[in-house]
Amino acid sequence: MPLVAAGLRSVLWVPVGVAGLALAAVGVWWALAHTGVLRVLGAFLSVAAPVTVLALYAASGVLGPALASLALWALAVTAARTALTPDRPASEEAVTEAPHAPWVLMNPRSGGGKVGRFRLAEKARAAGCRVALLDAGQDVVELARRAVAEGADLLAVAGGDGTQALVAEVAARHDLPFLVIPAGTRNHFALDLGLDRDDPAAALHALTDGVELRVDLGYAADRVFVNNASFGTYASVVTDPAYRDAKARTTLRTLPGLLTGEDAPGLRMRAGRTHVDGLQALLVGNNPYGRVVDAARPGRRERLDSGLLGLVGVRVGSTAEAARVVRGPRSSGGLVRLNAEEVVVEAGAGGTLPVGIDGEHVVLPSPVVCRSAPGALRVRVPRRRPRTPRGGGATADWPRVARSALGRPSPPR
Repeated sequence: MPLVAAGLRSVLWVPVGVAGLALAAVGVWWALAHTGVLRVLGAFLSVAAPVTVLALYAASGVLGPALASLALWALAVTAARTALTPDRPASEEAVTEAPHAPWVLMNPRSGGGKVGRFRLAEKARAAGCRVALLDAGQDVVELARRAVAEGADLLAVAGGDGTQALVAEVAARHDLPFLVIPAGTRNHFALDLGLDRDDPAAALHALTDGVELRVDLGYAADRVFVNNASFGTYASVVTDPAYRDAKARTTLRTLPGLLTGEDAPGLRMRAGRTHVDGLQALLVGNNPYGRVVDAARPGRRERLDSGLLGLVGVRVGSTAEAARVVRGPRSSGGLVRLNAEEVVVEAGAGGTLPVGIDGEHVVLPSPVVCRSAPGALRVRVPRRRPRTPRGGGATADWPRVARSALGRPSPPR
């Protein structure tokens, strides 16, 4: 489209766009890793660079064709992924019998008081559940174990993902079905299960009209996570007591020291034959994420039963490396992205590592071995839910696609 609309001169504008992206990445790095004048200059550059490129494109008459070309490219990629993804639902097993003694742990403080606002305790009791309200300082794991000892045949949690993970481990250990009631703040696990986060009580329909999914659990040392374990900058930021009440301000205040100061974490990662040093941040997901925005908003997972951990690491130590991030995820650049069954994470110095496990801060002995436990958890969900995962999510084998398109035989597997 740019060639047809603007001729060969449109080719010259491609490096201008790439340069604009690189300058914007440099600006973001300065704004996050420095203070004072450099932070102000970085904030200005991160906005001014892309705006300038768009203005130059508009003045030269290639803005419209460029945007249309990008839109067509995005459509082509989406169509290719749709065509190459197996169109099958995640494996589901029909529930033939309702639980006789379901037990639900509810955190009244989670999600700004969703338990009270949606009258979850009353609705759960009406559905035949024994409800335990979590008080500050109580041991979640001990409460779940006691419920099992007293005859519970289903464990459920109305709370955040951190509480979900603790009870999910007990359910997996005793091979009991687990029910997720999305009463937390973000409810990433519920989102990827296809549950309605705006109507937490709808999850209770799984008791009488539900299906069972077999999903993986992630382990960081001996700690279970249903979403992710984060190492490095994000894990260090959440240790600050002010983070819960002022996330953005606390992050901006602490990031410069964590990225370029003496407290900057130097993480080492080993996953199979891949070894990466000098990481500032590493996100280990229980199954790969489709698109990672940041550690607090890591996007969605198309499936929860791949048996793989999704690894996303950041290694940016200078202005030049910040500019190279625009090249995309690759093990030799600033952004590292791969999938593995197991990963070993260790720090440059010290015997412990701060880790954010499903948003909760813990400290674990270094090195930390993260692994996937395939199909460890039986999750019961309503038969009808807003977003049923397709369960494909496999990475396309692009060389094989190219050989097929050219009519060349694929080598034997």
